[in-house]
Amino acid sequence: MGKTTGCCQSFLLNYETPKILVIPNTGVGCVFRFAQLLVLLYVVGYVCVVRKAYQEKDSVISTVTTKVKGFAFTNTSDMDPRFWDVADYVIPPQGDNSFFVVTNMVVTPHQTQSRCPELPNPSTTCVDDCDCIEGHSSPRGNGIQTGLCENYTTTVRTCEVLSWCPLEIDTKLPKRALLAAAENFTVLIKNSITYPKFNFHGRNILPHINSSYLKRCEFSRTTDPHCPIFRLKHIVSEAGEDFQDMAVKGGVLGIIIDWSCDLDWWAGKCYPKYSFRRLDNKNPVNNVAPGHNFRFAKYYKTPDGAETRTLIKAYGIRFEVLVFGTAGQFGIVPTIVNLGAALALLGLVPKVTDWVMMTFARKRDLYKKHKVSFLNEETDTHSMSVGTSYGTQ
Repeated sequence: MGKTTGCCQSFLLNYETPKILVIPNTGVGCVFRFAQLLVLLYVVGYVCVVRKAYQEKDSVISTVTTKVKGFAFTNTSDMDPRFWDVADYVIPPQGDNSFFVVTNMVVTPHQTQSRCPELPNPSTTCVDDCDCIEGHSSPRGNGIQTGLCENYTTTVRTCEVLSWCPLEIDTKLPKRALLAAAENFTVLIKNSITYPKFNFHGRNILPHINSSYLKRCEFSRTTDPHCPIFRLKHIVSEAGEDFQDMAVKGGVLGIIIDWSCDLDWWAGKCYPKYSFRRLDNKNPVNNVAPGHNFRFAKYYKTPDGAETRTLIKAYGIRFEVLVFGTAGQFGIVPTIVNLGAALALLGLVPKVTDWVMMTFARKRDLYKKHKVSFLNEETDTHSMSVGTSYGTQ
C-alpha cells in the first residue's frame, strides 16, 4: 500500500525539467533564429497588422435611397419637341438599391388594338392563307394570327395578327443617344449603415456636411471624396467607360460603397470609400443582346373613347448601389486565441531545427549520438527517481 502511494506521489507531485543540449553550430543557430523570425513576422506582421486577428468582426447592414436630378430637351423627326425631367427618364421612380436612367429609345406612337401584317421573318412570311394558322401565337411574334395572309409591302406578304398596331420596328435605334444630355444628370445617394454587434451607426452624409455644402458639392476623388452627389458622366468615366458610347444601347454599372472600418479608439473615424465598375458583359466576341433595355407604354383615350398608347422601348443605364464592409474592434477572446496559436507555432521551431540538424548538418551522426544518449539519460534518471521512491516506502 505504501509503495502504491509513493508511486502516485512521484507521478502527480514531482516536477521534471528538461536538460539543455548546446549545439555550437553557426548554421543550426541561424536556422533556429531564422525560423523564430519567420514565426514572429507572420504573427506580428500578417496576423496582427494585416488581418487584425485580435479583433472581433461584424458585417454591415445597409439601406440606400437615391434621387436623380437633371433636365433634357429633344427635337427629332420621330417625335414632337419634348422637355424631359426626372419623372420622364427615371423608371421606376423608386428602386431597390438601384435606379434606371433612360438614355435612348425607340418610340412607336398612336398604337391601337387592331389587325395588321406581321413583321417579315422566316416564320411569318406567307404565300396564301393556308400558310397562316388562326389563333397561333409565337413568343417571338407580335400578336395572334388571324389566319389571313396580307401584303406587308408590294413584294412581301406576311400573316395578319391581332395586336397593337402599327407594330414596333426596333431596328431603327438612333446611333447617337437621344438623351445624350443625361451625362450631366446628378444623383444624390443616401446610405445609412449599422454594425449591430458594436452598436455603431453611420451615414455617407457625414456630420460635418451641412445643407449649404450639399447644394454646391460634387463628388471628386481629389477635392470632394466624401460628397454624396455624383455626376453620371463621372461615374461612368471612373468605371473606364465612355458615357455616350454606353448610352446608345445601355448597360449596368455598379456604384460600390465600402464601409470596412477599424472601430478601435486609436484607429480614427469610419468613412465610406466609393468605387465604380461596369457589371454587364462587354465582350466584343460574345456581343449577342448587348446593353440593357425594356418596354413600357403610356395610355390615352381618344375623343371618341378609343384606347390608344405610345410604346417606348427604353435603352439606358441601370445603376446598382452595392454596399459591403466588415468592421473590427478589439476583443479579449480572439486576442487570447491568436496569442496561444503564436506560442504553439514558436514551440514547433525547436522541432524543425532538430530535424534540420539531424538531416543536413555535417556532424549529424554526432548530434544524433548525443541526442539519443541524452534521451536515454533522461529515461534512466526518471527510473532511478521512481526506484528511490519505492525504496523509501
